[in-house]
Amino acid sequence: MTRNICSIATLCLPTLLWSATAGAASLGVQNAEPAPSASTSLAPPSDPNALRICASKNQPPLSMADETGLENKIAVVVAETMKRKPQFVWTDRPAIYVVRDLLDKKLCDVVIGLDTGDPRVASSKPYYRAGYVFVTRADRGLDIKSWNDARLKSLGHLAVAFGSPGEVLMKDMGLYENNMNYLYSLVNFRSARNQYTQIDPSRMVQEVATGSADIAVAFAPDVARYVKSSTTALRVESIADDAAKSNGEKVPQQFDQSVGVRRDDTALLAQIDAALTTAKPKIDAILEAEGVPLLSLAH
Repeated sequence: MTRNICSIATLCLPTLLWSATAGAASLGVQNAEPAPSASTSLAPPSDPNALRICASKNQPPLSMADETGLENKIAVVVAETMKRKPQFVWTDRPAIYVVRDLLDKKLCDVVIGLDTGDPRVASSKPYYRAGYVFVTRADRGLDIKSWNDARLKSLGHLAVAFGSPGEVLMKDMGLYENNMNYLYSLVNFRSARNQYTQIDPSRMVQEVATGSADIAVAFAPDVARYVKSSTTALRVESIADDAAKSNGEKVPQQFDQSVGVRRDDTALLAQIDAALTTAKPKIDAILEAEGVPLLSLAH
């Protein structure tokens, strides 16, 4: 959920045609975090028959107030598998803040969709693996699958999420400066310096569909829904996990996803792990219906 660059997770996939640090999956810019807002939901009373789920109202397509987000659906399946009632605890803030503002304050108990091993939490065993993708118009005939493809340097506008591995690589390759004004135009030139600023994933897909961008670089779960519903045929290529900066530093492109709980909540973590095993077929079905290509788990 916090494609919490992994805000995110981004949000990590074989060649398909679809009709918040550099090592994090999710989208996010965390230069300065605002103080907790009064718009954060009050915690529901403790109920052993409920699973309190930390969630953002405004992180489409992963988490939304109407509970139709990808991670909202997965959370419901996990809760029901545990024989508990899913109980969302909402914040108006982006998902990058739910750990600090909700989970750490014990206003809720689980966060869906964190990178496995996120140091802020105890993470469950991974329940799926996803990666970054290149999105282009199908009629362009582009089959770019790696950051090592020389054709990237000959393209025009590249739409890429701020704070993502793609932005890191564009800067290292000398491609960012020529795209900077374009990228900031997608957020109405709002500065990322002192506030969370991110390009809407649906906007990134639209830019490609209309031809305003030659290619978009995005975490597959962040854009799968919009690519699938596009009236313009789009091509999606999983990005090979072979990207590195010019100094040889690896820039990961694929990430396992987990459920996060507070680091001392070992009993709940064990229950979550058991539920994920039982619920795997239902979770896979949700991901496939969304159009998210799945990778083999690394762990």
